[in-house]
Amino acid sequence: MRIHPVHPTPLLVVIGNLLMACAMISLSQQKQIGLFEGETDVGNPLHPGAATYDPVSQTYTVEGSGANMWFGRDEFHFLWRRLKGDFILSARVRFLGKGVEQHRKIGWIVRSGLGPGASHVNASLHGDGLMSLQFRKGEGDTTRELQSSVKGPDIIQLERKGKRYIMSVARFGDTLSRTEVADLTMEDEVVAGLYVCAHNKDVVEKATFRNVRIVVPPHENFVPYKDYIGSDLEILDVQSGDRTVVYHSPHSLQAPNWLPDGKALIYNSSGHLYRFDLSLRLPVLLNTDHATSNNNDHVVSFDGTMIGISHHSPDDGNKSMIYTLPVGGGAPRLITRNGPSYLHGWSPDGTSLVYTGERNGEFDIYRISAEGGEETRLTSARGLDDGPEFNPAGDHIYFNSSRGGTMQISFAGKLTDENTLAD
Repeated sequence: MRIHPVHPTPLLVVIGNLLMACAMISLSQQKQIGLFEGETDVGNPLHPGAATYDPVSQTYTVEGSGANMWFGRDEFHFLWRRLKGDFILSARVRFLGKGVEQHRKIGWIVRSGLGPGASHVNASLHGDGLMSLQFRKGEGDTTRELQSSVKGPDIIQLERKGKRYIMSVARFGDTLSRTEVADLTMEDEVVAGLYVCAHNKDVVEKATFRNVRIVVPPHENFVPYKDYIGSDLEILDVQSGDRTVVYHSPHSLQAPNWLPDGKALIYNSSGHLYRFDLSLRLPVLLNTDHATSNNNDHVVSFDGTMIGISHHSPDDGNKSMIYTLPVGGGAPRLITRNGPSYLHGWSPDGTSLVYTGERNGEFDIYRISAEGGEETRLTSARGLDDGPEFNPAGDHIYFNSSRGGTMQISFAGKLTDENTLAD
């Protein structure tokens, strides 16, 4: 699947049981807030907290008080949902305002219940930039801490893998740094979510959480490209890193391509192509006539008038062949005579297509006129060469290759007068 650039513009036993009973009553009386089932103050802080969700920006704003989350008892505001099994929680986080206490905390937390002394693990960003993985192994036990080497991250991820809890954090643009606790046992069903703790009983702190994702990994026997867990169509602002989910489908959606006017996308699903209008946020099936077994290697021409597809046709021995058709739909025109051929790039001037072709068991880069005709082989090294794309000037082709042992972008070929790549 190709990634396309985007335009910028998830104690005493009696007391413990009582607390859990109260918690379950609270769980049943909540209302949905975005991805979460409800919100609550844990530990009865002096000032009540609150949480809101903006569906347009897909941002959660949480405010909370609370004296602390430490030793054997916690006070904070909690935006939560119930989860079972393994999961991955991630978000971009930010304090609002200067704040009062340097140890005020925000982040993700996973708890065995809503009681103030419940066992838990949390990924906590403090007001002074300290980032730590904090955990309490049993009801009312003391809280322990593992500090991260990263100061002031804004990306926080907390993952559960059986008894392991893994915190991964980074400042936007940096590589994630991991910290984990390996022997923390909680019930299969937990409450997990976002929290704010003021670290001061007289103060209310506020924070925002963007790019909030709750991911449940596929089951153990999941078979890729046979079993599907659904897809989210997202827009990523490459400058800010903000992500917006614009559409969810229970099916597999692949390779969204921007149309040049920035108003719509074209993506592949179950062999068909769909045009997704960003203002209406609705997909419409694109007419590709007999070509209904398309893979995700489709390309829109730079002028936005045409689209190239890779279609598996029984007439072609079920080999992938390249076709072109009007971007609004129509009868496809066969471009390649040899297959399998997998389209990847269209030249900026509209005259040429570049693609990966398998010939005699070798995968190489080929070029052909957008009108069809004879193909030109551009690479000859052994191994897989794949994913060719033109540079904006149209005089170089970039591709990835396994010729160095691992798949990487290892070569930028300049087109010579003979239409080959200068090695």
